[in-house]
Amino acid sequence: MPSQTPHRATRALPVMFPLLATALVLCWSSGFVGIRFATEQAPVLTVLFWRSIVSGALLLPFALLIGPRISAPAVAEQALFGFLGMFVYLGGFAIGIAYRVPTGLVALMADLVPLAIAVLSQPMLGQRLTGRQWVGTGIGMAGVLIVSADVLAVGDAPLFAYLLPVAGMLSFGFTTVLQRRMAKTQVAIHQSLSLQCLFAALFFGLCAPFAGNIAPPLTADFAFGIGWLVLFATFGAWGVYYLALRTYAPARVSSVIYLSPPVTMIWAWAMFDEPLSVAMFVGLGVSLFGVYLAASERKLG
Repeated sequence: MPSQTPHRATRALPVMFPLLATALVLCWSSGFVGIRFATEQAPVLTVLFWRSIVSGALLLPFALLIGPRISAPAVAEQALFGFLGMFVYLGGFAIGIAYRVPTGLVALMADLVPLAIAVLSQPMLGQRLTGRQWVGTGIGMAGVLIVSADVLAVGDAPLFAYLLPVAGMLSFGFTTVLQRRMAKTQVAIHQSLSLQCLFAALFFGLCAPFAGNIAPPLTADFAFGIGWLVLFATFGAWGVYYLALRTYAPARVSSVIYLSPPVTMIWAWAMFDEPLSVAMFVGLGVSLFGVYLAASERKLG
């Protein structure tokens, strides 16, 4: 992926980051809604396969006709990113949930991604976080803990199932920083997303038969869930994420993901009438403040 200077881009486009951050949070959290519908009709790996293959196939004509010529090294890079950033990340969390790892615990693991990226950015990219950004990261994490407190529980899943979401979180953080570090081949965002989805579909397709039938159930709920996942959770979330990542520092972009659990809970309340507690609202406020600090480039004091 082409490398840009984050600080220069941020000063040139001061209004863009809030807009991108809002779109990222809404699209990122919307993935839970699509999963809610689709997994009632098919196994998780089957859902992930069809989400990936449909997304990649829809983008493929544009990837071939619009943008720079896709070279063999670019394909190899996107295969690596698709494996680490989609297959391992999405599969880790989804399979963990399938093995009855508590959903709140999985959400908490997911929100450790920005901290992993912040830690990896220093040795891999030479980007040091300011004191203000470290404080914001800690406050954002505290907000996630408050929001998740009511749903955390000790489950009866096997030990390896608890390690899968951790592996997914570390894989996503690693591939985010790796894309900024490598930057050897130039491909457009839609080309990158298409290739990564297709490679992820290949990996999910190889695994899906072991967890059920890879054939899609011909139901309206499954079609709606896949359509939702493709449009919002894939094109929206990943497209906005990569667009922001090319313009701003990885730690700043990923800090916004802290807001996905509380926003997801609001989605669930609005669409499925799930209750909201006072602790959830408190945690939401704390997370908002933490993200504000972590996204700011000013120093403390």
